[in-house]
Amino acid sequence: MAATPTPTLVLLPEWGAGHLMSMIESCKRILLAGDRAFSITLLVMRPPTAEATSQVEAHVHREAASGLDIRFHRLPAVEPPADAAGVEEFIARYIQLHAPHVRDAISGMSCPVAALVLDMFASPMVDVARELGVPSYVFVSSTGAMLALMLHLPVLHEAVTVEFDEVEGEVHVPGLPPIPPEWMPCPVVDKKSPNYTWFVRLGDRFMDATGIIANTADELEPGPLAAIAEGRSVPGHPAPPVYPIGPVLSLGSKKDSTGPPHECISWLEAQPPASVVFLCFGSMGWFEAAQVVEITAALERCGHRFLWVLRGPPAAESGAGAPDGSEHPTDANLEELLPEGFLERTKGKGLVWPAWAPQKDILAHPAVGGFVTHGGWNSVLESLWHGLPMAPWPLYAEQHLNAFELVNDMGVAVPLKVDRKRDNFVEAAELERAVKSLMGAGEEGRKARAKAAEMRDVCRKAVHKGGSSEAALIRLSEALHQGAALPNM
Repeated sequence: MAATPTPTLVLLPEWGAGHLMSMIESCKRILLAGDRAFSITLLVMRPPTAEATSQVEAHVHREAASGLDIRFHRLPAVEPPADAAGVEEFIARYIQLHAPHVRDAISGMSCPVAALVLDMFASPMVDVARELGVPSYVFVSSTGAMLALMLHLPVLHEAVTVEFDEVEGEVHVPGLPPIPPEWMPCPVVDKKSPNYTWFVRLGDRFMDATGIIANTADELEPGPLAAIAEGRSVPGHPAPPVYPIGPVLSLGSKKDSTGPPHECISWLEAQPPASVVFLCFGSMGWFEAAQVVEITAALERCGHRFLWVLRGPPAAESGAGAPDGSEHPTDANLEELLPEGFLERTKGKGLVWPAWAPQKDILAHPAVGGFVTHGGWNSVLESLWHGLPMAPWPLYAEQHLNAFELVNDMGVAVPLKVDRKRDNFVEAAELERAVKSLMGAGEEGRKARAKAAEMRDVCRKAVHKGGSSEAALIRLSEALHQGAALPNM
């Protein structure tokens, strides 16, 4: 009798690095968990920009060499929507245009399909899975708090008829502290925008999935995850089961680890323990000259050692104004960007690095004592893994809600006031105050440091043997094995 073919997990990730790598790493965990055998089939959409395409191809090349059972299926190219009004709308519509190709790819498979695993922006494709008779899982690369908000958003849409910033008091989401309107995530701040309409639709379609895979841990975000599990997100409609299997981080592969250490690491080697504040703003974070001046003034006045990754504006030909929002910064020209004399005045105390920097290795270094971050969830998880407190400076996407949660719910961060009406501008005096609070001996920083150290232990315990995330992974592996089905033709 012929052996039963190994079921495959069919992945449809969004092309952004934070989405793509988080989904791949999470599903690789499923491959290695328990005693159930799976393969991975990665459906590769061609991203809408050349730079994003080359980054995706680099990831594909790396995964192809991993030795794991991962296959790659490139979907036919589609014409991007030319009339999208905003980033989130563009991404959701562009992905949805691939639905016929996703259907064809899966219906042609000769092995059982354990699940179609969808990026949150692809949640309407639960219909494709249903049509083919295979399970669908939405993968959430963001926080449990953002998941709770998205599930509850269709309810809020009916209950709150004005813009959120016109609400008297706070916005109430089950499982979260009351949210001041100024900390609501970017895609929902303008209800007249198609971005908002799409987010309500995406959250609504989460409810039709077989399950939801989340890159978080029960102990990291107990409030929102309990609210979802108890059916409080959508009264009268229990949400699909959520599998919190995080934190999922790719910490093993150091860039050029065989060669000499990166210059940033060499500089850190000469600094005292926990003395350096690290400033880094993600793969798409950069600042206009006026904001750079405020940061330099704050760093000079605060008196703390610093390592600052400062990137230049996107090149006009490589993504500035890209429809999917992927404005990749360039290497900075420090002579043009920094005030005259700043580097000389801070020599020995600070390092400004104008290019890509090995963030994971920097956060792991004992000389680093605090992190000023854009608050993207992958960066937050890396920071918590190493027990580092943060000062979140949100720039886009869901980062304002992340900042609110880190300060007001988790307690692992000190607050930093950003002016959303001025493109998240931060005054020098405010950044100076936040850095002093983060790195100094005051009560606010002390509490954030203690809580971040506690969360370091929580994160590591969750993914180790017997931990809550390992248990969720085994439950998920069993559910996937039991649900595997040959697709309907």
